[in-house]
Amino acid sequence: EMLIKYQQHLQRQKQVMAYRMKRLAEKQVEIKKKTDAVKDKIRNKYEDMKRALDEDLRITLTHLDTEQKAAETLLEEKIEDCRSLTQELDKELLETLKLTDPNLIQLDDFKNEQLLCLTANLLLFIRSQVPVTKKLFQSAAEVVLDADTAHPKLIISPKGDLVTYTNTWQDVPDSPTRFDTTLNVVSQHGFSEGRQYWVVDVSGKTYWELGLTYPSISRKGHKEDSWLGRSKESWGLEYFNGDYTAWHSGVQHELPLLAGRQFTRIGVYCSYPGGVVCFLGADTMTPLHCFCTGTFTDTLHQALCPGHDNEGTNWNSLRICDASRSATSSV
Repeated sequence: EMLIKYQQHLQRQKQVMAYRMKRLAEKQVEIKKKTDAVKDKIRNKYEDMKRALDEDLRITLTHLDTEQKAAETLLEEKIEDCRSLTQELDKELLETLKLTDPNLIQLDDFKNEQLLCLTANLLLFIRSQVPVTKKLFQSAAEVVLDADTAHPKLIISPKGDLVTYTNTWQDVPDSPTRFDTTLNVVSQHGFSEGRQYWVVDVSGKTYWELGLTYPSISRKGHKEDSWLGRSKESWGLEYFNGDYTAWHSGVQHELPLLAGRQFTRIGVYCSYPGGVVCFLGADTMTPLHCFCTGTFTDTLHQALCPGHDNEGTNWNSLRICDASRSATSSV
């Protein structure tokens, strides 16, 4: 009996499940119909929108076409007006060109040639007279370097007009007049009257010193007194890596206006009776610095210092030039 009841229970459950499946199938059909209906309505709406947009596009493009045609018509009228004006301007320009033909205007070429010739002659005359300072330097004494005063690392040429630095200590006799720490050399002969001018070729060098000194300048030991211009006994001009400095009595005179300029020849002018020492760029007679001492108290000697190698940039020699020839060719 219990088995029969259980079979009946299962039969009822099976009927319920069959009914539920039927209802689900009916729901599936219903959802499909509703969805298809919504899709048809949406599709119809989009078709209506497309028709509306197509119509709006047609109207908009028609408006633009109409405005374009109106603008093109106006532009064609303006172009025609410009063409007419251009033709009129061409006629006026042709007439103007005829009236302004440069060939109708002539200069007196013969007179101009005469003026040019006269000014050329005047220029030659002026060049022969300037700079005026060169007149002071047309007579100069010969300067010969004294090898017996040269530091042992300096080589003096046989003529005494060239001094060269070398890293090698030369086998030279020591003497009271020889510099032993400073790379100096002085001239054989001094002067104690009149005016002297001399020129030194410093081309290709990055470090040098030159000037004038009394015989009493310190020559031994490590005192700076033996450097040119570091004591009252000497006057010097120093060049180092583009900078110029004038020295006297240990006082440094920086020359910033000359920074970056490089002169190939340096002139030194001294007026013994005037107590004046002047340094110049000899190529153009450019004043570099001037000392006014007032009164010299001893014989003056020319002095040179070619400087050390300066990291391999300063091997060139210092050469004493012919001062009279330098003066006459300075313009």
